[in-house]
Amino acid sequence: MKQGYRFATVTSYVGKELGVSDWTEVDQARIQAFADCTGDQQWIHTDVERCRKESPFGAPIAHGFLLLSLLARLLMDVGTVPPDASRVMNLGVKNAKFRTPVRAGSRVRARISLGSVEPKSEGRLVATAVAVLEVENEKDPALVAELVLMLIP
Repeated sequence: MKQGYRFATVTSYVGKELGVSDWTEVDQARIQAFADCTGDQQWIHTDVERCRKESPFGAPIAHGFLLLSLLARLLMDVGTVPPDASRVMNLGVKNAKFRTPVRAGSRVRARISLGSVEPKSEGRLVATAVAVLEVENEKDPALVAELVLMLIP
């Protein structure tokens, strides 16, 4: 988290990077748990042997929505929510683009910047965090998305 990043100073961070998360492993167990939870059991995610033989990636890949859902925690890890905000609400996602597949066993991290801040009633702020989900040892990110957050004083 940036030094001096508080609810009252959020607008001065528009256009700036807030931070980069630690690396998080996306292993087959996590991918399978997501498949079990969502019912998305497509073989490209869950069948290790078939992926070795038939997939162009040579291994199972993470679901795009799994990667998108990881951003919630990674945003918090980076300190996107000012420490003096009473709470935050997820208002949605804009412009999500899946760019590079994430093979089981790969590590990802989020690079977060603040895209915009709009004042609302009762002192609330609607902030758009721009998240780039990087894949270790890959040129292109796995995902780029704008996450819209309601910050409450």
